Amino acid sequence: MAMSSATDSVTVLTGMYAAEAEYLAAGGPGRASFDLLAPFFAPDVVLHQADALPYGGTWRGHDGMARFFLAMAEAWESFEMEEQEFLATGETAVVLTQIRARARATGRELGFPVLQTIRVEDGRIAEVYPFYWDTRAIADACRTGGVPRPFGG
Repeated sequence: MAMSSATDSVTVLTGMYAAEAEYLAAGGPGRASFDLLAPFFAPDVVLHQADALPYGGTWRGHDGMARFFLAMAEAWESFEMEEQEFLATGETAVVLTQIRARARATGRELGFPVLQTIRVEDGRIAEVYPFYWDTRAIADACRTGGVPRPFGG
């Protein structure tokens, strides 16, 4: 019996976030295998990140997703999903996540919301659009050039 699209998207996303936590706990990009995450993403998945971010641009396919996670690891020393709410489900799910992260370049810690629209097709994530409240604050925290340094730093 087929699941409803709402149940299906929640199941897929819950599984993906659990696999992502397992992937990060196993050492993350460069250490853990992307195979932990691959089953949750369509082979032609597309991730659209805001251009202003250190990992901005469009990432395509499983190779693109693996490279995206490497770019995230270069930008962030830590990246914790503190709270998560599924605001809408169906073929396109909307997920609000509260993030607490520490930038690798500056050591600055930020708390910020990310709202994602995630399209699920045939039980896999096909397309993701993350929306950040303040891309400049994130870019600034991840950039050493031109950022005010603390006294004695």
